[in-house]
Amino acid sequence: MMEDILLIDAAERFAKGEMSHEEKIYFEDLRKNNAELDQAVVEQIFFLNQLEDYSTTTNFKALLNEVEDNLIKEKFIVKPSVASKGMIVQLWNKYKKTIAVAASIAGIVSLFIATVVSNSTKGDKNINLLVGKLNDQEIKTRRIENKLNLLEAAAPIIIKPKLDAKFRATGFMIDVTNNYVVTNAHVIKEASHNLIIENIKGDQFTANAVYVNIANDIAILKITDSSFKKLSALPYSIRKSGVELGEQIFMLGYPKQEIVYGEGYVSAKNGYRMDTVFCQLSTSANEGNSGSPVITKNGDLVGIITSTETNAAGVVFAIKSANIFPAIDEVKKLKNNEKIKISSSPALKGLDRVSQVKKMENYVFMIKGN
Repeated sequence: MMEDILLIDAAERFAKGEMSHEEKIYFEDLRKNNAELDQAVVEQIFFLNQLEDYSTTTNFKALLNEVEDNLIKEKFIVKPSVASKGMIVQLWNKYKKTIAVAASIAGIVSLFIATVVSNSTKGDKNINLLVGKLNDQEIKTRRIENKLNLLEAAAPIIIKPKLDAKFRATGFMIDVTNNYVVTNAHVIKEASHNLIIENIKGDQFTANAVYVNIANDIAILKITDSSFKKLSALPYSIRKSGVELGEQIFMLGYPKQEIVYGEGYVSAKNGYRMDTVFCQLSTSANEGNSGSPVITKNGDLVGIITSTETNAAGVVFAIKSANIFPAIDEVKKLKNNEKIKISSSPALKGLDRVSQVKKMENYVFMIKGN
């Protein structure tokens, strides 16, 4: 508990720029050499940013209440009936004096995220999130495969055992310098212990979630495995503007244990119930396609597959690619202005579809976890 409190204090001082120059250099060296410490600091800084946003919202509400009180006093409006307090506020008021600071922060954040995710993903039965849940037989098969690989390997060769994953989804590379990968926030929610990305060759690498935005259903992972070999410039560009109605698109993803190709077109510029964060595609997608990149014939990445509409065949929703850029800006803040640049080459433009897929497939990953 004492170590957690010291870590929280150090992360807060680091985020607010209160450390001396020597302390800052020492602390950054610690983060570079300790992945777990770096992840803990990123999570704490993310929480502080969320707390600041919450404080701004609270102050605004207080101002609105003051205006309302004045209007009631002047008899411009009638005092409304008192609404019951939100569940989170009630819990905080009840337990804030008895729970230790570190435990309170962790509990409240977990409860808040779980509540929001639950409300956003389970509140509408017409939306089906595309995370593939692996059954017991698939997990047992993977364990047998691991044992056979180890038995067949020569003594000097070390083979990393495959993760006994409970779900499967998709992600794709956005920054080849720092090895950042984009997927859906609801994918990250499925992992309680480990996150692994797997390339088209079946090689697995450890990864950490560095940014999660539940409202936009977008998450950014960082590949932390030292054995991962850096890729060359992205063969696709990421579009900042919106999609065009009727625009032809194709996708790559992992609805099964191998990469799968799909194609279609943009059928609406907005998503379910006119949600402007998303666009609507006319195509097919299955569980495991969450996080799949949506690409135009000219090599522009325009979306991220997230869900389907259950009562309408061939209706798929994708997050617009413009939402990737503010997410990257947030990661830069969390990572102390780390240099993150989406550099791409026009490698897909003018190629036939088979050649486009071959150039792209190394940048699309299976996301697994347990």
